[in-house]
Amino acid sequence: MNFADDYYMGLALAEARAARDEDEIPIGAVVIAPDGRILGRGHNQTERLSDVTAHAEMLAISAAAQTLGGKYLAGCTLYVTVEPCPMCAGAIGWSQIRRIVIGAPDPKRGYSRILRPGFTPFHPRAEVIEGVREGECRAIIQDFFTARRAKN
Repeated sequence: MNFADDYYMGLALAEARAARDEDEIPIGAVVIAPDGRILGRGHNQTERLSDVTAHAEMLAISAAAQTLGGKYLAGCTLYVTVEPCPMCAGAIGWSQIRRIVIGAPDPKRGYSRILRPGFTPFHPRAEVIEGVREGECRAIIQDFFTARRAKN
C-alpha cells in the first residue's frame, strides 16, 4: 500500500461513516483524477432516496462524471470501502475507470463471488488492488450489522 492509497481510502471511510450516521449500510467511495483531484464522493443512500441503485460507487461515479462533463473516467481511480456488488462493478467497467482500490471483500454480495473464472466486469486494462485498510473497512460494516441485529 502506498501513501496515496491510504489517504484516499481514508476519504472513502469518512463517506462510510457518513452513511452509518444516516443509518445506511456504511460503504463509501471516492473517484480521484490522475492529478489527485477529488472528482466525486458517495456513500450509500438507498434508504434516504428510496432507490436501490443509490450505492456509494454509483453516486461517486455520477458525481465524477458531472465534474468532468462526460461519462468516461479513464485514468481515474475509484476507492471503495467494500468490494462492489455486480451492479456497481458493471458501472465501474462502463465508466472505464482504470484503477479500483478495494478495502474489504464482500463474501455474500461482491462481484467476484458470481463471476466465471477469468472474467472481469472492469475495463480490460483496469488494475484492481484489494485489502487497503481492510481491517477498518471490515470493522465499520461488521459493527453496523452487529448493532442492527442487536436492535431486532
